[in-house]
Amino acid sequence: MVIRGKEFNFKSKKYCMGIINVTPDSFYSGSRVKKDELLMKVEEMTKEGVDIIDIGGESTRPGSDPVPLEEELNRVIPSVEEIRKNFSDVIISVDTYKSEIAKKALDVGADMINDISACTFDPNMVNVLREYKAPVIIMHIKGTPKNMQNNPEYKDVVREITEFLRERIQFLENSGIESEKIIIDPGIGFGKKLEHNIAIIRRLAELKQLKKPILIGLSRKSMIG
Repeated sequence: MVIRGKEFNFKSKKYCMGIINVTPDSFYSGSRVKKDELLMKVEEMTKEGVDIIDIGGESTRPGSDPVPLEEELNRVIPSVEEIRKNFSDVIISVDTYKSEIAKKALDVGADMINDISACTFDPNMVNVLREYKAPVIIMHIKGTPKNMQNNPEYKDVVREITEFLRERIQFLENSGIESEKIIIDPGIGFGKKLEHNIAIIRRLAELKQLKKPILIGLSRKSMIG
């Protein structure tokens, strides 16, 4: 996969994504930044070897409510513009499940979309991805951020995640999304209990059958203290 002229060889190398939340209420305070801190945070991350900067304008912590579209736009779009203006080579991912946010972010310099719903919350997302030929991260979530931790149950969490992601991959490919532009995320902490998260980590290799790069969001999760 090539993003902004940089080749990603997921078969032979691991890559690091740095998270910047332009929100007042994300679950980890260290990822939240104010406007005047944004560029310093990006510079710090790039110096530390981060490969992709992921910008989020809506907290998806357990129990959180959706942010109004205009508010998320006002958080995300100026942030992407500012980063792109000052860091021409930085690869920018935008964490959103709203197609309008994705479209405007891609217009002003974002490179890829990180959709926690795997393009299920907003059916128009797939049209934006196809139009811009943008790479996408599709994640498994059970429910919504508001209710996802209300006693989630699985018979076999890894099998169910695998089948969900398999179906979403097929849907995206049938909708005209290039196969090589799809990255999968099992969604640790998104509608999972501690035992589910541990099972995902222990059986992560089973996701390789989907033949897609795998993104794992483990940092600062409560399960690791």
